[in-house]
Amino acid sequence: MDGEPATPEDAPLGLYRTDLAVEAHQAARGGMAVIPGVDTREERRGGVVISRVTILTEEAAVRMGKPPGRYITIEARALRQRDTTVQEQVARTLANELQALLPGADDAQVLVVGLGNWQATPDAIGPKVVRDLLITRHLPDYVPADLRGGLRSLAAVAPGVLGLTGIETVEIVEGIVSRIRPDVVVAVDALASRSVERIMTTIQIADTGINPGSGVGNHRKGINAETLGVPVIAIGVPTVVHAVTIAQDTIDLLIRRLRAEHPFYSYLDRLDGGDKHRLIREVLSPYVGDLMVTPKEIDVLVEDLSHLIATGINAAVHPRVRQRAEQGSLI
Repeated sequence: MDGEPATPEDAPLGLYRTDLAVEAHQAARGGMAVIPGVDTREERRGGVVISRVTILTEEAAVRMGKPPGRYITIEARALRQRDTTVQEQVARTLANELQALLPGADDAQVLVVGLGNWQATPDAIGPKVVRDLLITRHLPDYVPADLRGGLRSLAAVAPGVLGLTGIETVEIVEGIVSRIRPDVVVAVDALASRSVERIMTTIQIADTGINPGSGVGNHRKGINAETLGVPVIAIGVPTVVHAVTIAQDTIDLLIRRLRAEHPFYSYLDRLDGGDKHRLIREVLSPYVGDLMVTPKEIDVLVEDLSHLIATGINAAVHPRVRQRAEQGSLI
């Protein structure tokens, strides 16, 4: 894939903290052409790249550090330039991919959970998506049947985070699911990437659920089919990258530039990938720790991507929205 992060081919997966399956696959593959038990496919539609990673076996899941299931990544670098044509294309692609994963019944009930902290911009993707959804679960009690045509039942909630509510997110979601009994849950969250180029340019869809906060080291109980008892589809956007990862990539580039001028740099370049990156992390961690980096224009990018994802969800869930989109713009 064009613009993939400069990850050493022999670097262990554990050195690269990422929520994206395409990056986990790249790191786990090492020098292998393929990973047994993992199926990968890629297609390009104009300026949009769609990558599909399917983890088929438990052995592959352990190697990848991801549960078995399907991971669909939609990537468009022009999203950072706020290109409206590309935004429209990505929204339609998201709608089509999500629709294929949702239950097909007209009476299927969908619950969207917007994960994250609405007080922290890089973590506000989920709550902002909920804000822009076309909520319809309550309509049967207030709107005549002939006016509800083409709109399926959609409910949504932004449960906040543990630091704001004092309640684990999964406990809130479990309570809501047990009460309203949706057919599927769609969880939307911010993710962490190991590539600066994928920040706010990538959307990942997975049918495996999600672990809130995992990308920044906050390990919480997963929101998935096992915990909720219903299928869970996760939609995520990488909004941050670890500072140590940026420093590692910078040092790798510097070594490659200087190795021809001094034998010391050639020695560093010959180090085992794992040893080299453990050394870099050991030196840098006391200074940058778990510092996360996000673009300076994150405010407008979060607004753009949140609206785009909400539009895609609306079109995937509601046939009426899809029909209108066929006659004009979706965004």
